[in-house]
Amino acid sequence: MPSTSSTSSASSGASGSARPAPSSLWRDADFRRLWWGQTASQVGEHATLVILPLLAVLTLDASAGRLGVLRAVGQAPILLLSLFVGAWVDRWRTRTTMVLADAGRALALGAVALAALVGGLGMPSLLALTFTVGALSVFFDVAYQASLVRLVERDQLVRGNSALEGSRSAAQIGGPALGGALVSLLSAPLAAASGALFFALSFLSIRRIRRAESMPARQEKPPRVWRQIHEGLRFVVGDTVLRAVCLASAAFQFSFAAMMTVYLLFLPRELHLSGTVVGLALAAAGPGALVGSMLAARLPGRFGHGTVVMCAAALGDGVFLCVPALDGSSAVTVPVLLAVGFVFGLGGQLVNVTLMAVRQAVTPDGMQGRAAATITCAGMGLTPIGSLAGGFLAGEWGLRTGLLVTAAGMMLSPVVMALSPLARLRRQLPTPHDGLPISSVEAETCGRLDR
Repeated sequence: MPSTSSTSSASSGASGSARPAPSSLWRDADFRRLWWGQTASQVGEHATLVILPLLAVLTLDASAGRLGVLRAVGQAPILLLSLFVGAWVDRWRTRTTMVLADAGRALALGAVALAALVGGLGMPSLLALTFTVGALSVFFDVAYQASLVRLVERDQLVRGNSALEGSRSAAQIGGPALGGALVSLLSAPLAAASGALFFALSFLSIRRIRRAESMPARQEKPPRVWRQIHEGLRFVVGDTVLRAVCLASAAFQFSFAAMMTVYLLFLPRELHLSGTVVGLALAAAGPGALVGSMLAARLPGRFGHGTVVMCAAALGDGVFLCVPALDGSSAVTVPVLLAVGFVFGLGGQLVNVTLMAVRQAVTPDGMQGRAAATITCAGMGLTPIGSLAGGFLAGEWGLRTGLLVTAAGMMLSPVVMALSPLARLRRQLPTPHDGLPISSVEAETCGRLDR
């Protein structure tokens, strides 16, 4: 095992910098710049998810099939590029990666707006620019997760993740609504230009971060990307804590995709709810996620990370088991669905923030990007299969039975956690020493940290 000075994942961001991080997170000017930039970027990203499809419909008169292709193209980079991006982020400074991603997305959206205004935008060019925005979003999202470890003290990881993930939750709630409002008020091309402004604001904020990052020493012959990806996969599989996080994430994403496929059919067809009520039931998860982010800053330090993760996962995932018992659009149905969405958002965000801090704490600096990308890819990769499984179960067994089975399947993730080292985590975050020693190949990759 390399020395602590060369592999500490959380403390090196502060101890290896030109100046120490302030004891209070919000007094740290560099963290505030990261938070403001990440918040603006997340708002722009989620607003764009609505603006670009509306642009295709309103400006290009896109059919349902073409709109589906556009959405798939925007999501494809998550599966196609995550592992490569993780390897590249571990080679570069996260500040540089985020700044370049912001600049690229601002330029891409500006190009969309300009082409639409002059009448030169076609579906092929919109698809290409949508893929570009999606790819750069993968770079930014992997980089900001790795950047926190290099920026704050070890004992500030949970609070830092709570702030960043709270912003992401708020953006998931307000971003799509903002995107729709901008299209209504300004027209679709001008809304795209407005979306570019959020990425420009993020660019201006993050580029002002002054603290030097601790980086792995550059090698004369850097390993090939494929080799780095293999090292990241082997590291995640070889560490008991990260392996449990990966398996729990994969189990959740598969089951959740299956459950949501049935859920979106069950609400209007079995409960006879309007589209407005269905939207409210889904949106209730947003406020719950905001509350979960705030609780995640305090509960793990009081009750232990393992206890919080176990209870939050069981509560948030298990709450859907009561939905199949609902019958019709009675006075009880809508309040219950709103409560289910709120509890799911609260529990899910508690799990997300806590597990992210655990993952960052046990991962050496030189492996942060690859660990994040590997876990993301493993989880998101099963989403399409889960959606197909949910549709199959609904068709074969009916909506109510299919929803009960898929909701029960969501309990697989808490079971995986209960049978893993995650359940035994205490109030203090684990360290890289608590996992398996990194191999000689990984030690070579991580190298010495340039101060």
